[in-house]
Amino acid sequence: MRRPASNRRFFFFILIVTLIGFFIFSSASLGLLNRDGASYSRIVFNQLAILIGALAAMIAVSHFNYRHLRRLALPLFLVSLVVSLLVFVPGLGFASGGAQRWISLGTRTFQPSELLKLAFVVYLAAWLSRTKIQLADWPYGLLPFFLIVGVTGATLIAEPDLGTFFVLIAAALAMFFAAGGPWRQVFVVLLLALAAGGSVIAVKPYARERFLTFLNPTENLLTSSYQINQSLIAIGSGGLWGRGFGRSVQKFHYLPEPIGDSIFAVASEEFGLIGGLFIIGIFVAFVVWGLGLARRTADRFGSELIVGIVVLISTGALINIASMLGLLPLTGIPLAFISHGGSSLLFSLVGCGIILNISRHHAKSLR
Repeated sequence: MRRPASNRRFFFFILIVTLIGFFIFSSASLGLLNRDGASYSRIVFNQLAILIGALAAMIAVSHFNYRHLRRLALPLFLVSLVVSLLVFVPGLGFASGGAQRWISLGTRTFQPSELLKLAFVVYLAAWLSRTKIQLADWPYGLLPFFLIVGVTGATLIAEPDLGTFFVLIAAALAMFFAAGGPWRQVFVVLLLALAAGGSVIAVKPYARERFLTFLNPTENLLTSSYQINQSLIAIGSGGLWGRGFGRSVQKFHYLPEPIGDSIFAVASEEFGLIGGLFIIGIFVAFVVWGLGLARRTADRFGSELIVGIVVLISTGALINIASMLGLLPLTGIPLAFISHGGSSLLFSLVGCGIILNISRHHAKSLR
């Protein structure tokens, strides 16, 4: 009887987190009032509509037997790869800030890498949960794993989207290790991923500029270093308790993307160190609950799915927060459940719906 209660607690936890995220988003959106072409009501109501739709999708997915995903894993993965390649089609792909990451859908855009991440986790979970797999054998373990990760990673690197690439690598390595993969092979894949990321930084001016800005944040204060310095000003000026809801100064004119990847800086300015730690605590609780459920889930496919989804969401949040604190280069990754971005919010909540579904079936199997 305790498992269904745990399932309900997780559902209400996600619901409360998304409502808190919308609360923070609505305040950050005030920073767009004095910017050309911005409509506060349109932005907020659009985000609310996306949130309601994403929550509905989460509830629907939570009632879909996750075991069917094993059969659909390969077609879903292949479709997500094809859709991701559409960003390179002239007239359909949309570029911004030196990266080709979006598909233009009239007045809206769609970021297919969000679909690709989730489809990748589903396919990798299906592959890792096969009974005959021997991860300790290089030809049958590391090599196929490397091919799956390599094909997906190459698609992201081509955009380039290094932030999402490393989020995917983190999820893949966590799943590989959880399935019994040896530390030595995990280390090899990590080194190869770092080498691939370093190669992109070396040849792509957009990526190289962001990395050099990370190394020298006090140079080019009005250009490449502008965002990180304004973010640090916002976070520092929040003090312990913050300026108060809606009272951020940096979101007006100064801080780029106040509703996007800079939203943690806005929240920290308004709610201070306490608010920033609270946001971090939300993701820590998400990780603890999710990995605890993965450990208790007897079904290997379900357990691997949970690990992959939890690491996808939490690593993305970690990279976003760390980049706003100057601990990592800026990547443009949104803050899950909080930042503007319909694709991210939709697939994050769909992932949570899968976790809820696994939790529900796990609860039934214990009765």
